[in-house]
Amino acid sequence: MGHFKTLKPLFKVPKHWVSFTFTKPRCCSNSANTNPATREKRRTVEEFKSQLSSGPSFKSFIQADPTRKTSAAHGQWSEEKSYLSEDLDLGNSRKVYFETYGCQMNVSDTEIACSILQSKGYHRTSDLKEADVVLLVTCSVREKAEQTIWNRLQQLTAMKKKRPKSQAPMKIGILGCMAERLKTELLEREKLVDVIAGPDAYRDLPRLLAVSDGGHQASNVLLSLEETYADIMPVHHTAQGHSAFVSIMRGCDNMCSYCIVPFTRGRERSRPISSILEEVRILSNQGVKEVTLLGQNVNSYRDTSEEQFCGPNMTQLSRGFKTIYRTKQGGLRFSDLLDRVSHIDPDMRIRFTSPHPKDFPDEVLHLIAERGNICQQIHLPAQSGSSRVLKAMRRGYTREAYLDLVSNIKRIIPEVSLSSDFISGFCEETEEDHQQTLSLIREVGYNVGFLFAYSMRKKTHAFYRLQDDVPAEVKQRRLEECISVFREEAARVNVALIGGTQLVLVEGESKRSSQDLCGRTDGNMKVIFPKEDVAVHPAESNTAPVHAGDYVLVKISSATSQSLRGRALHHSSLRSTEKHSGLMNTLPLSETELRH
Repeated sequence: MGHFKTLKPLFKVPKHWVSFTFTKPRCCSNSANTNPATREKRRTVEEFKSQLSSGPSFKSFIQADPTRKTSAAHGQWSEEKSYLSEDLDLGNSRKVYFETYGCQMNVSDTEIACSILQSKGYHRTSDLKEADVVLLVTCSVREKAEQTIWNRLQQLTAMKKKRPKSQAPMKIGILGCMAERLKTELLEREKLVDVIAGPDAYRDLPRLLAVSDGGHQASNVLLSLEETYADIMPVHHTAQGHSAFVSIMRGCDNMCSYCIVPFTRGRERSRPISSILEEVRILSNQGVKEVTLLGQNVNSYRDTSEEQFCGPNMTQLSRGFKTIYRTKQGGLRFSDLLDRVSHIDPDMRIRFTSPHPKDFPDEVLHLIAERGNICQQIHLPAQSGSSRVLKAMRRGYTREAYLDLVSNIKRIIPEVSLSSDFISGFCEETEEDHQQTLSLIREVGYNVGFLFAYSMRKKTHAFYRLQDDVPAEVKQRRLEECISVFREEAARVNVALIGGTQLVLVEGESKRSSQDLCGRTDGNMKVIFPKEDVAVHPAESNTAPVHAGDYVLVKISSATSQSLRGRALHHSSLRSTEKHSGLMNTLPLSETELRH
Protein backbone atom coordinates (compact mmCIF):
# COMPACT_ATOMS: atom_id res chain seq x y z
CA MET A 1 0.00 0.00 0.00
CA GLY A 2 3.05 2.24 0.22
CA HIS A 3 2.64 3.46 -3.32
CA PHE A 4 -0.90 4.60 -2.68
CA LYS A 5 -0.17 6.78 0.35
CA THR A 6 0.73 9.66 -1.98
CA LEU A 7 -2.65 9.69 -3.70
CA LYS A 8 -4.56 12.95 -3.41
CA PRO A 9 -8.28 13.65 -3.77
CA LEU A 10 -9.36 13.60 -7.38
CA PHE A 11 -10.92 17.07 -7.31
CA LYS A 12 -9.68 20.14 -5.48
CA VAL A 13 -12.08 23.07 -5.36
CA PRO A 14 -10.41 26.51 -4.97
CA LYS A 15 -11.58 28.41 -1.92
CA HIS A 16 -12.93 31.31 -3.96
CA TRP A 17 -15.38 29.01 -5.81
CA VAL A 18 -18.89 29.34 -4.42
CA SER A 19 -21.40 26.60 -3.80
CA PHE A 20 -24.78 27.14 -5.41
CA THR A 21 -27.73 25.34 -6.88
CA PHE A 22 -28.38 26.15 -10.52
CA THR A 23 -31.98 26.24 -11.72
CA LYS A 24 -32.60 27.00 -15.38
CA PRO A 25 -34.72 30.19 -15.67
CA ARG A 26 -37.99 30.09 -17.54
CA CYS A 27 -38.39 33.00 -19.93
CA CYS A 28 -42.06 33.57 -20.86
CA SER A 29 -41.70 37.12 -22.22
CA ASN A 30 -39.10 39.70 -23.11
CA SER A 31 -39.79 41.50 -19.88
CA ALA A 32 -38.69 38.49 -17.91
CA ASN A 33 -35.22 38.75 -19.43
CA THR A 34 -34.71 42.10 -17.75
CA ASN A 35 -35.54 40.82 -14.29
CA PRO A 36 -32.63 41.58 -11.88
CA ALA A 37 -32.79 38.08 -10.40
CA THR A 38 -32.50 36.52 -13.86
CA ARG A 39 -29.52 38.70 -14.77
CA GLU A 40 -27.82 37.73 -11.52
CA LYS A 41 -28.31 34.03 -12.23
CA ARG A 42 -26.87 34.49 -15.72
CA ARG A 43 -23.78 36.19 -14.29
CA THR A 44 -23.38 33.27 -11.87
CA VAL A 45 -23.60 30.76 -14.72
CA GLU A 46 -21.06 32.66 -16.83
CA GLU A 47 -18.69 32.88 -13.86
CA PHE A 48 -19.07 29.12 -13.26
CA LYS A 49 -18.26 28.37 -16.91
CA SER A 50 -15.21 30.61 -16.73
CA GLN A 51 -13.95 28.85 -13.62
CA LEU A 52 -14.45 25.45 -15.25
CA SER A 53 -12.47 26.44 -18.33
CA SER A 54 -9.56 27.73 -16.29
CA GLY A 55 -9.58 24.94 -13.70
CA PRO A 56 -7.88 21.52 -13.83
CA SER A 57 -8.75 19.25 -16.79
CA PHE A 58 -8.94 15.46 -16.95
CA LYS A 59 -5.27 15.36 -17.96
CA SER A 60 -4.42 17.02 -14.67
CA PHE A 61 -5.33 13.84 -12.83
CA ILE A 62 -3.42 11.33 -14.98
CA GLN A 63 -0.21 13.12 -16.02
CA ALA A 64 2.97 11.77 -14.47
CA ASP A 65 4.52 15.07 -13.38
CA PRO A 66 4.03 15.13 -9.59
CA THR A 67 4.48 18.90 -9.19
CA ARG A 68 2.52 20.86 -11.76
CA LYS A 69 1.19 24.38 -11.51
CA THR A 70 -2.36 24.88 -12.73
CA SER A 71 -4.12 28.12 -13.36
CA ALA A 72 -7.23 28.89 -11.36
CA ALA A 73 -9.78 31.64 -11.80
CA HIS A 74 -8.90 35.33 -11.46
CA GLY A 75 -5.26 34.70 -12.41
CA GLN A 76 -4.37 32.91 -9.18
CA TRP A 77 -1.92 29.94 -9.28
CA SER A 78 -1.85 26.89 -7.11
CA GLU A 79 0.55 23.90 -6.96
CA GLU A 80 -1.16 20.52 -7.29
CA LYS A 81 -0.13 16.84 -7.16
CA SER A 82 -0.91 14.46 -10.06
CA TYR A 83 -3.30 11.56 -9.56
CA LEU A 84 -0.65 8.82 -9.96
CA SER A 85 2.82 9.00 -8.48
CA GLU A 86 5.63 9.22 -11.04
CA ASP A 87 7.34 6.05 -9.81
CA LEU A 88 4.19 4.07 -9.05
CA ASP A 89 4.78 1.53 -11.85
CA LEU A 90 8.53 1.14 -11.38
CA GLY A 91 9.89 -2.32 -10.68
CA ASN A 92 12.56 -1.18 -8.21
CA SER A 93 14.84 -4.08 -9.20
CA ARG A 94 12.26 -6.73 -8.39
CA LYS A 95 12.94 -10.09 -10.04
CA VAL A 96 10.58 -11.59 -12.61
CA TYR A 97 10.42 -15.27 -13.50
CA PHE A 98 8.71 -16.32 -16.76
CA GLU A 99 7.27 -19.72 -17.61
CA THR A 100 6.24 -20.08 -21.25
CA TYR A 101 3.74 -22.64 -22.54
CA GLY A 102 2.46 -23.38 -26.04
CA CYS A 103 3.54 -22.06 -29.41
CA GLN A 104 6.51 -20.00 -30.56
CA MET A 105 4.31 -16.89 -30.52
CA ASN A 106 4.23 -17.24 -26.74
CA VAL A 107 8.03 -17.36 -26.73
CA SER A 108 8.02 -14.08 -28.66
CA ASP A 109 5.39 -12.60 -26.31
CA THR A 110 7.59 -13.52 -23.34
CA GLU A 111 10.46 -11.55 -24.87
CA ILE A 112 8.19 -8.55 -25.47
CA ALA A 113 6.80 -8.60 -21.92
CA CYS A 114 10.32 -8.95 -20.55
CA SER A 115 11.47 -5.90 -22.53
CA ILE A 116 8.56 -3.80 -21.22
CA LEU A 117 9.22 -4.76 -17.60
CA GLN A 118 12.98 -4.27 -17.86
CA SER A 119 12.37 -0.73 -19.11
CA LYS A 120 10.57 -0.11 -15.79
CA GLY A 121 13.34 -1.46 -13.59
CA TYR A 122 12.41 -5.14 -13.26
CA HIS A 123 15.10 -7.82 -13.66
CA ARG A 124 14.58 -11.24 -15.20
CA THR A 125 15.66 -14.28 -13.21
CA SER A 126 15.97 -17.92 -14.15
CA ASP A 127 15.66 -19.01 -10.50
CA LEU A 128 12.04 -19.42 -9.37
CA LYS A 129 13.04 -19.37 -5.69
CA GLU A 130 14.30 -15.80 -5.85
CA ALA A 131 11.41 -14.44 -7.95
CA ASP A 132 9.24 -11.58 -6.68
CA VAL A 133 6.92 -11.88 -9.68
CA VAL A 134 6.03 -15.11 -11.51
CA LEU A 135 4.37 -14.73 -14.92
CA LEU A 136 2.95 -17.68 -16.85
CA VAL A 137 2.60 -17.10 -20.60
CA THR A 138 -0.25 -19.42 -21.44
CA CYS A 139 -1.87 -21.36 -24.28
CA SER A 140 -5.61 -21.96 -24.64
CA VAL A 141 -5.69 -24.02 -27.84
CA ARG A 142 -6.38 -27.32 -26.05
CA GLU A 143 -7.99 -28.30 -22.77
CA LYS A 144 -4.90 -30.23 -21.67
CA ALA A 145 -2.78 -27.09 -21.96
CA GLU A 146 -5.18 -25.16 -19.72
CA GLN A 147 -5.30 -27.93 -17.11
CA THR A 148 -1.51 -27.82 -16.93
CA ILE A 149 -1.72 -24.13 -16.02
CA TRP A 150 -4.38 -24.70 -13.34
CA ASN A 151 -2.16 -27.34 -11.72
CA ARG A 152 0.84 -25.05 -11.89
CA LEU A 153 -1.11 -22.22 -10.23
CA GLN A 154 -1.87 -24.48 -7.28
CA GLN A 155 1.85 -25.23 -6.88
CA LEU A 156 2.84 -21.56 -7.12
CA THR A 157 0.16 -20.51 -4.62
CA ALA A 158 1.53 -23.01 -2.10
CA MET A 159 5.02 -21.58 -2.68
CA LYS A 160 3.65 -18.05 -2.25
CA LYS A 161 2.15 -18.91 1.14
CA LYS A 162 5.50 -20.25 2.37
CA ARG A 163 7.34 -17.07 1.41
CA PRO A 164 8.96 -15.42 4.47
CA LYS A 165 6.97 -12.48 5.82
CA SER A 166 10.16 -10.45 5.85
CA GLN A 167 9.94 -10.38 2.05
CA ALA A 168 7.34 -8.63 -0.08
CA PRO A 169 4.51 -10.98 -1.13
CA MET A 170 5.16 -12.86 -4.36
CA LYS A 171 2.90 -11.84 -7.25
CA ILE A 172 1.51 -14.39 -9.70
CA GLY A 173 0.32 -13.38 -13.16
CA ILE A 174 -1.28 -15.05 -16.16
CA LEU A 175 -0.45 -13.69 -19.63
CA GLY A 176 -1.56 -14.69 -23.11
CA CYS A 177 -4.51 -16.60 -24.55
CA MET A 178 -5.75 -18.21 -21.34
CA ALA A 179 -5.85 -14.78 -19.69
CA GLU A 180 -8.23 -13.48 -22.33
CA ARG A 181 -10.41 -16.59 -22.46
CA LEU A 182 -10.78 -17.29 -18.73
CA LYS A 183 -10.46 -13.90 -17.05
CA THR A 184 -13.44 -14.35 -14.71
CA GLU A 185 -12.51 -17.88 -13.67
CA LEU A 186 -8.89 -16.89 -13.05
CA LEU A 187 -9.89 -13.96 -10.83
CA GLU A 188 -12.46 -15.86 -8.81
CA ARG A 189 -11.09 -19.41 -8.52
CA GLU A 190 -9.45 -19.55 -5.10
CA LYS A 191 -7.79 -16.18 -5.71
CA LEU A 192 -4.80 -17.85 -7.34
CA VAL A 193 -3.84 -14.93 -9.57
CA ASP A 194 -2.83 -11.32 -8.82
CA VAL A 195 -2.41 -10.04 -12.39
CA ILE A 196 -4.01 -10.96 -15.73
CA ALA A 197 -2.87 -9.51 -19.07
CA GLY A 198 -4.14 -10.56 -22.48
CA PRO A 199 -1.93 -10.75 -25.62
CA ASP A 200 -2.55 -7.09 -26.49
CA ALA A 201 -2.11 -5.70 -22.95
CA TYR A 202 1.58 -6.28 -22.19
CA ARG A 203 2.31 -2.55 -22.22
CA ASP A 204 0.00 -2.30 -19.21
CA LEU A 205 1.93 -4.85 -17.14
CA PRO A 206 3.86 -2.31 -15.01
CA ARG A 207 0.61 -0.58 -13.99
CA LEU A 208 -1.16 -3.87 -13.31
CA LEU A 209 1.68 -5.00 -11.05
CA ALA A 210 1.60 -1.65 -9.25
CA VAL A 211 -2.13 -2.06 -8.59
CA SER A 212 -1.53 -5.58 -7.26
CA ASP A 213 0.98 -4.14 -4.78
CA GLY A 214 -1.99 -2.53 -3.06
CA GLY A 215 -3.53 -5.93 -2.42
CA HIS A 216 -5.91 -5.81 -5.38
CA GLN A 217 -6.30 -8.14 -8.34
CA ALA A 218 -5.66 -6.36 -11.63
CA SER A 219 -6.55 -7.35 -15.18
CA ASN A 220 -6.52 -6.06 -18.75
CA VAL A 221 -7.62 -8.43 -21.52
CA LEU A 222 -8.79 -5.90 -24.11
CA LEU A 223 -8.04 -6.93 -27.69
CA SER A 224 -6.68 -4.38 -30.15
CA LEU A 225 -7.08 -3.81 -33.87
CA GLU A 226 -3.71 -2.03 -34.01
CA GLU A 227 -1.27 -3.39 -31.41
CA THR A 228 1.80 -5.07 -32.97
CA TYR A 229 4.49 -3.99 -30.42
CA ALA A 230 6.43 -2.71 -33.43
CA ASP A 231 8.33 -0.13 -31.35
CA ILE A 232 9.46 -2.61 -28.68
CA MET A 233 12.74 -4.46 -29.13
CA PRO A 234 12.22 -7.90 -27.54
CA VAL A 235 14.76 -9.25 -25.07
CA HIS A 236 15.81 -12.37 -26.97
CA HIS A 237 16.52 -15.07 -24.42
CA THR A 238 17.99 -18.18 -26.06
CA ALA A 239 20.42 -20.50 -24.35
CA GLN A 240 22.89 -20.59 -27.22
CA GLY A 241 22.18 -17.15 -28.69
CA HIS A 242 22.40 -18.38 -32.28
CA SER A 243 18.66 -18.33 -33.10
CA ALA A 244 15.77 -15.95 -32.47
CA PHE A 245 12.05 -15.50 -33.14
CA VAL A 246 10.77 -12.31 -34.79
CA SER A 247 7.03 -11.61 -34.63
CA ILE A 248 5.77 -10.06 -37.89
CA MET A 249 1.99 -10.15 -37.43
CA ARG A 250 -0.62 -10.92 -34.80
CA GLY A 251 -4.13 -12.35 -34.75
CA CYS A 252 -6.02 -14.39 -37.34
CA ASP A 253 -8.99 -13.77 -39.67
CA ASN A 254 -9.52 -17.36 -40.87
CA MET A 255 -12.13 -18.34 -38.26
CA CYS A 256 -11.64 -22.11 -38.62
CA SER A 257 -14.53 -23.71 -36.78
CA TYR A 258 -12.33 -25.52 -34.19
CA CYS A 259 -9.94 -22.66 -33.42
CA ILE A 260 -9.98 -20.30 -30.44
CA VAL A 261 -7.12 -18.07 -31.70
CA PRO A 262 -9.26 -15.33 -33.33
CA PHE A 263 -11.11 -14.93 -30.03
CA THR A 264 -8.01 -14.86 -27.81
CA ARG A 265 -5.64 -12.93 -30.08
CA GLY A 266 -8.01 -10.88 -32.20
CA ARG A 267 -8.00 -9.84 -35.84
CA GLU A 268 -4.99 -9.88 -38.14
CA ARG A 269 -2.69 -6.88 -38.13
CA SER A 270 0.82 -6.77 -39.52
CA ARG A 271 3.88 -5.08 -38.13
CA PRO A 272 5.46 -2.38 -40.36
CA ILE A 273 8.16 -3.87 -42.55
CA SER A 274 10.71 -1.24 -41.52
CA SER A 275 10.62 -2.30 -37.85
CA ILE A 276 10.96 -5.99 -38.78
CA LEU A 277 14.00 -5.31 -40.95
CA GLU A 278 15.58 -3.23 -38.19
CA GLU A 279 15.15 -6.02 -35.63
CA VAL A 280 16.65 -8.60 -38.01
CA ARG A 281 19.63 -6.30 -38.68
CA ILE A 282 20.25 -5.95 -34.95
CA LEU A 283 20.08 -9.72 -34.49
CA SER A 284 22.50 -10.20 -37.37
CA ASN A 285 24.95 -7.74 -35.80
CA GLN A 286 24.68 -9.72 -32.55
CA GLY A 287 25.78 -12.89 -34.37
CA VAL A 288 22.41 -14.63 -34.60
CA LYS A 289 22.55 -17.26 -37.36
CA GLU A 290 18.87 -18.20 -37.68
CA VAL A 291 15.69 -16.14 -37.52
CA THR A 292 12.15 -17.55 -37.50
CA LEU A 293 9.41 -15.15 -38.63
CA LEU A 294 6.30 -15.66 -36.51
CA GLY A 295 2.57 -15.13 -36.87
CA GLN A 296 -0.71 -16.96 -36.27
CA ASN A 297 -1.11 -16.88 -40.07
CA VAL A 298 2.41 -15.75 -40.88
CA ASN A 299 2.20 -15.88 -44.69
CA SER A 300 -0.90 -13.67 -44.82
CA TYR A 301 1.37 -10.77 -43.78
CA ARG A 302 0.19 -7.49 -45.33
CA ASP A 303 1.83 -4.18 -44.41
CA THR A 304 -0.46 -1.21 -45.10
CA SER A 305 1.34 1.20 -42.75
CA GLU A 306 2.35 3.57 -45.55
CA GLU A 307 0.22 5.05 -48.30
CA GLN A 308 2.59 4.00 -51.10
CA PHE A 309 2.12 0.35 -50.07
CA CYS A 310 -1.65 0.46 -50.61
CA GLY A 311 -1.99 -0.21 -54.33
CA PRO A 312 -4.95 -1.72 -56.22
CA ASN A 313 -3.58 -5.28 -56.38
CA MET A 314 -5.67 -7.92 -54.68
CA THR A 315 -4.26 -10.65 -52.42
CA GLN A 316 -3.36 -13.80 -54.37
CA LEU A 317 -4.24 -17.15 -52.80
CA SER A 318 -3.05 -20.65 -53.60
CA ARG A 319 -5.02 -22.08 -56.54
CA GLY A 320 -8.23 -23.79 -55.44
CA PHE A 321 -8.34 -22.09 -52.01
CA LYS A 322 -10.83 -19.56 -50.65
CA THR A 323 -11.54 -17.57 -47.46
CA ILE A 324 -14.64 -16.68 -45.48
CA TYR A 325 -13.64 -12.99 -45.70
CA ARG A 326 -13.50 -10.71 -48.74
CA THR A 327 -10.27 -10.61 -50.74
CA LYS A 328 -7.92 -8.00 -49.29
CA GLN A 329 -6.41 -5.22 -51.36
CA GLY A 330 -3.00 -3.55 -51.34
CA GLY A 331 -0.11 -3.70 -48.92
CA LEU A 332 3.34 -5.26 -48.98
CA ARG A 333 2.88 -9.02 -48.99
CA PHE A 334 4.78 -11.91 -47.43
CA SER A 335 6.91 -12.37 -50.56
CA ASP A 336 8.04 -8.73 -50.29
CA LEU A 337 9.02 -9.24 -46.66
CA LEU A 338 10.86 -12.52 -47.33
CA ASP A 339 12.75 -10.90 -50.17
CA ARG A 340 13.99 -8.00 -48.05
CA VAL A 341 14.77 -10.06 -44.95
CA SER A 342 16.83 -12.55 -46.97
CA HIS A 343 19.10 -9.74 -48.24
CA ILE A 344 20.13 -8.56 -44.75
CA ASP A 345 22.58 -11.38 -44.03
CA PRO A 346 23.30 -14.10 -46.64
CA ASP A 347 24.74 -16.29 -43.86
CA MET A 348 21.58 -16.13 -41.70
CA ARG A 349 18.93 -18.80 -42.13
CA ILE A 350 15.35 -17.58 -42.50
CA ARG A 351 12.40 -19.75 -41.38
CA PHE A 352 8.73 -18.91 -40.83
CA THR A 353 5.79 -20.39 -38.91
CA SER A 354 2.90 -20.97 -38.75
CA PRO A 355 1.50 -20.53 -42.26
CA HIS A 356 -1.86 -21.36 -43.81
CA PRO A 357 -1.92 -23.40 -47.06
CA LYS A 358 -4.10 -20.77 -48.75
CA ASP A 359 -1.30 -18.18 -48.72
CA PHE A 360 1.31 -19.87 -50.92
CA PRO A 361 1.10 -18.14 -54.31
CA ASP A 362 3.84 -19.08 -56.77
CA GLU A 363 5.94 -15.98 -56.07
CA VAL A 364 6.49 -17.13 -52.48
CA LEU A 365 7.48 -20.64 -53.60
CA HIS A 366 9.89 -19.37 -56.27
CA LEU A 367 11.53 -17.06 -53.73
CA ILE A 368 12.11 -19.96 -51.31
CA ALA A 369 13.62 -22.02 -54.14
CA GLU A 370 15.96 -19.23 -55.29
CA ARG A 371 17.33 -17.80 -52.03
CA GLY A 372 20.10 -19.80 -50.42
CA ASN A 373 19.32 -18.61 -46.90
CA ILE A 374 15.53 -19.17 -46.92
CA CYS A 375 15.09 -22.68 -45.59
CA GLN A 376 13.43 -25.11 -47.97
CA GLN A 377 11.09 -26.33 -45.28
CA ILE A 378 7.36 -25.58 -45.40
CA HIS A 379 4.81 -26.23 -42.70
CA LEU A 380 1.56 -27.11 -44.47
CA PRO A 381 -1.21 -27.74 -41.90
CA ALA A 382 -3.79 -30.10 -43.40
CA GLN A 383 -5.86 -30.87 -40.24
CA SER A 384 -7.77 -33.63 -42.09
CA GLY A 385 -7.60 -35.72 -45.26
CA SER A 386 -11.37 -35.70 -45.75
CA SER A 387 -13.03 -32.97 -47.84
CA ARG A 388 -16.22 -33.38 -45.81
CA VAL A 389 -14.40 -32.76 -42.52
CA LEU A 390 -12.37 -29.91 -44.03
CA LYS A 391 -15.66 -28.20 -44.98
CA ALA A 392 -16.97 -28.61 -41.42
CA MET A 393 -13.67 -27.16 -40.17
CA ARG A 394 -14.14 -24.15 -42.52
CA ARG A 395 -10.61 -24.59 -43.89
CA GLY A 396 -11.40 -23.20 -47.33
CA TYR A 397 -10.09 -26.10 -49.44
CA THR A 398 -10.73 -29.69 -50.43
CA ARG A 399 -8.45 -32.71 -50.23
CA GLU A 400 -7.85 -32.41 -53.97
CA ALA A 401 -6.87 -28.71 -53.78
CA TYR A 402 -4.46 -29.48 -50.93
CA LEU A 403 -2.77 -32.30 -52.89
CA ASP A 404 -2.51 -30.03 -55.95
CA LEU A 405 -0.71 -27.48 -53.78
CA VAL A 406 1.69 -30.17 -52.52
CA SER A 407 2.46 -31.15 -56.12
CA ASN A 408 3.07 -27.52 -57.07
CA ILE A 409 5.39 -27.02 -54.10
CA LYS A 410 7.42 -30.14 -54.94
CA ARG A 411 7.64 -29.04 -58.59
CA ILE A 412 9.01 -25.60 -57.74
CA ILE A 413 11.10 -26.72 -54.71
CA PRO A 414 12.20 -30.31 -55.45
CA GLU A 415 14.21 -30.57 -52.20
CA VAL A 416 11.42 -29.29 -49.98
CA SER A 417 10.78 -30.70 -46.52
CA LEU A 418 7.12 -30.73 -45.47
CA SER A 419 5.51 -30.80 -42.03
CA SER A 420 1.86 -30.65 -41.02
CA ASP A 421 -0.83 -30.49 -38.32
CA PHE A 422 -3.68 -32.97 -37.95
CA ILE A 423 -6.70 -33.19 -35.63
CA SER A 424 -8.12 -36.63 -34.86
CA GLY A 425 -11.79 -37.08 -33.97
CA PHE A 426 -13.23 -33.74 -35.08
CA CYS A 427 -17.01 -33.33 -34.86
CA GLU A 428 -18.90 -36.05 -36.78
CA GLU A 429 -15.68 -37.55 -38.17
CA THR A 430 -16.40 -41.06 -39.46
CA GLU A 431 -14.08 -44.03 -39.81
CA GLU A 432 -13.96 -43.36 -43.56
CA ASP A 433 -12.89 -39.76 -42.89
CA HIS A 434 -10.13 -41.08 -40.63
CA GLN A 435 -8.90 -43.51 -43.29
CA GLN A 436 -8.71 -40.63 -45.79
CA THR A 437 -6.47 -38.78 -43.34
CA LEU A 438 -4.15 -41.78 -43.06
CA SER A 439 -3.96 -42.09 -46.84
CA LEU A 440 -3.15 -38.36 -47.17
CA ILE A 441 -0.27 -38.74 -44.70
CA ARG A 442 1.12 -41.62 -46.76
CA GLU A 443 0.65 -39.84 -50.07
CA VAL A 444 2.37 -36.59 -49.06
CA GLY A 445 5.25 -38.07 -47.05
CA TYR A 446 5.74 -35.52 -44.28
CA ASN A 447 8.80 -35.41 -42.06
CA VAL A 448 7.31 -33.64 -39.04
CA GLY A 449 3.85 -34.04 -37.56
CA PHE A 450 1.97 -32.18 -34.83
CA LEU A 451 -1.00 -34.38 -34.07
CA PHE A 452 -3.74 -33.93 -31.49
CA ALA A 453 -7.10 -35.33 -30.48
CA TYR A 454 -9.88 -32.77 -30.95
CA SER A 455 -10.71 -30.63 -27.92
CA MET A 456 -13.89 -28.51 -28.06
CA ARG A 457 -13.28 -24.83 -27.24
CA LYS A 458 -15.93 -22.35 -26.11
CA LYS A 459 -16.65 -19.36 -28.38
CA THR A 460 -15.70 -21.26 -31.54
CA HIS A 461 -18.08 -21.95 -34.43
CA ALA A 462 -17.95 -25.68 -33.63
CA PHE A 463 -19.02 -25.02 -30.04
CA TYR A 464 -22.24 -23.35 -31.20
CA ARG A 465 -23.03 -25.27 -34.40
CA LEU A 466 -21.50 -28.77 -34.27
CA GLN A 467 -21.67 -31.84 -32.05
CA ASP A 468 -18.52 -33.19 -30.39
CA ASP A 469 -19.83 -36.72 -30.89
CA VAL A 470 -16.67 -38.82 -31.36
CA PRO A 471 -16.02 -40.78 -28.12
CA ALA A 472 -12.76 -40.02 -26.33
CA GLU A 473 -11.46 -43.57 -26.71
CA VAL A 474 -12.10 -43.43 -30.48
CA LYS A 475 -10.26 -40.09 -30.74
CA GLN A 476 -7.29 -41.58 -28.91
CA ARG A 477 -7.21 -44.70 -31.08
CA ARG A 478 -7.34 -42.65 -34.29
CA LEU A 479 -4.64 -40.34 -32.97
CA GLU A 480 -2.34 -43.26 -32.24
CA GLU A 481 -2.91 -44.65 -35.73
CA CYS A 482 -2.02 -41.28 -37.28
CA ILE A 483 1.15 -41.11 -35.20
CA SER A 484 2.12 -44.61 -36.25
CA VAL A 485 1.74 -43.78 -39.95
CA PHE A 486 3.68 -40.55 -39.49
CA ARG A 487 6.57 -42.47 -37.93
CA GLU A 488 6.60 -45.01 -40.73
CA GLU A 489 6.79 -42.26 -43.37
CA ALA A 490 9.43 -40.29 -41.47
CA ALA A 491 11.61 -43.38 -41.08
CA ARG A 492 11.29 -44.09 -44.80
CA VAL A 493 12.33 -40.63 -45.96
CA ASN A 494 15.08 -40.26 -43.35
CA VAL A 495 16.76 -43.55 -44.23
CA ALA A 496 17.10 -42.23 -47.78
CA LEU A 497 19.51 -39.59 -46.43
CA ILE A 498 22.14 -42.11 -45.32
CA GLY A 499 25.39 -41.62 -47.21
CA GLY A 500 24.64 -38.02 -48.13
CA THR A 501 25.80 -34.78 -46.50
CA GLN A 502 23.86 -32.08 -44.71
CA LEU A 503 24.78 -28.52 -43.78
CA VAL A 504 24.11 -28.32 -40.03
CA LEU A 505 23.75 -25.26 -37.82
CA VAL A 506 25.13 -26.34 -34.45
CA GLU A 507 22.92 -25.76 -31.40
CA GLY A 508 25.21 -27.15 -28.69
CA GLU A 509 25.74 -30.38 -26.79
CA SER A 510 23.37 -33.27 -27.28
CA LYS A 511 20.92 -33.71 -24.40
CA ARG A 512 21.79 -37.39 -24.13
CA SER A 513 25.58 -37.17 -24.20
CA SER A 514 28.15 -34.47 -23.50
CA GLN A 515 30.42 -36.27 -25.99
CA ASP A 516 28.10 -35.39 -28.88
CA LEU A 517 26.93 -32.19 -30.51
CA CYS A 518 23.49 -31.48 -31.90
CA GLY A 519 22.32 -29.26 -34.74
CA ARG A 520 19.69 -28.89 -37.44
CA THR A 521 19.63 -29.13 -41.21
CA ASP A 522 18.08 -26.70 -43.66
CA GLY A 523 14.96 -28.90 -43.47
CA ASN A 524 14.93 -28.64 -39.65
CA MET A 525 16.03 -32.26 -39.09
CA LYS A 526 17.98 -32.92 -35.87
CA VAL A 527 21.51 -34.27 -36.46
CA ILE A 528 23.76 -35.82 -33.77
CA PHE A 529 27.52 -36.07 -34.34
CA PRO A 530 30.68 -36.54 -32.19
CA LYS A 531 32.24 -33.54 -30.47
CA GLU A 532 35.67 -33.26 -32.11
CA ASP A 533 37.86 -30.77 -33.96
CA VAL A 534 37.24 -30.69 -37.70
CA ALA A 535 38.93 -29.12 -40.72
CA VAL A 536 38.54 -25.36 -41.04
CA HIS A 537 38.13 -25.69 -44.81
CA PRO A 538 37.66 -28.68 -47.14
CA ALA A 539 40.88 -30.53 -48.01
CA GLU A 540 42.88 -28.66 -45.33
CA SER A 541 44.81 -30.12 -42.42
CA ASN A 542 44.15 -27.20 -40.06
CA THR A 543 41.41 -28.09 -37.56
CA ALA A 544 39.28 -26.14 -35.10
CA PRO A 545 36.70 -27.04 -32.43
CA VAL A 546 33.00 -26.82 -33.26
CA HIS A 547 30.87 -24.37 -31.25
CA ALA A 548 27.19 -23.46 -31.05
CA GLY A 549 26.36 -21.16 -33.94
CA ASP A 550 28.86 -22.76 -36.33
CA TYR A 551 27.92 -24.28 -39.66
CA VAL A 552 29.46 -27.70 -40.34
CA LEU A 553 29.02 -30.18 -43.16
CA VAL A 554 28.01 -33.57 -41.75
CA LYS A 555 28.01 -36.93 -43.55
CA ILE A 556 24.97 -38.98 -42.49
CA SER A 557 25.61 -42.54 -41.36
CA SER A 558 22.31 -43.62 -39.76
CA ALA A 559 18.72 -42.43 -39.31
CA THR A 560 15.57 -42.94 -37.26
CA SER A 561 12.12 -41.44 -37.58
CA GLN A 562 13.20 -38.54 -35.36
CA SER A 563 16.88 -37.82 -35.97
CA LEU A 564 20.01 -38.42 -38.03
CA ARG A 565 23.50 -39.38 -36.93
CA GLY A 566 26.77 -38.67 -38.70
CA ARG A 567 30.27 -37.22 -38.53
CA ALA A 568 31.30 -33.62 -39.20
CA LEU A 569 33.60 -33.23 -42.22
CA HIS A 570 34.60 -29.57 -41.98
CA HIS A 571 33.44 -26.08 -41.06
CA SER A 572 31.27 -24.34 -43.64
CA SER A 573 28.77 -21.53 -44.23
CA LEU A 574 25.61 -20.82 -46.19
CA ARG A 575 27.53 -18.77 -48.72
CA SER A 576 30.13 -21.45 -49.33
CA THR A 577 27.64 -24.31 -49.66
CA GLU A 578 25.08 -23.86 -52.42
CA LYS A 579 21.80 -25.70 -52.11
CA HIS A 580 22.18 -27.13 -55.57
CA SER A 581 25.93 -27.74 -55.58
CA GLY A 582 25.67 -31.52 -55.37
CA LEU A 583 27.37 -31.59 -51.96
CA MET A 584 24.00 -31.76 -50.27
CA ASN A 585 21.78 -34.81 -50.33
CA THR A 586 18.97 -34.45 -52.85
CA LEU A 587 16.32 -34.59 -50.12
CA PRO A 588 17.18 -32.73 -46.90
CA LEU A 589 14.48 -33.57 -44.38
CA SER A 590 13.48 -32.37 -40.95
CA GLU A 591 12.96 -33.92 -37.56
CA THR A 592 9.79 -35.78 -36.76
CA GLU A 593 8.43 -34.31 -33.54
CA LEU A 594 5.26 -36.24 -32.82
CA ARG A 595 3.43 -34.41 -30.06
CA HIS A 596 0.20 -35.50 -28.43
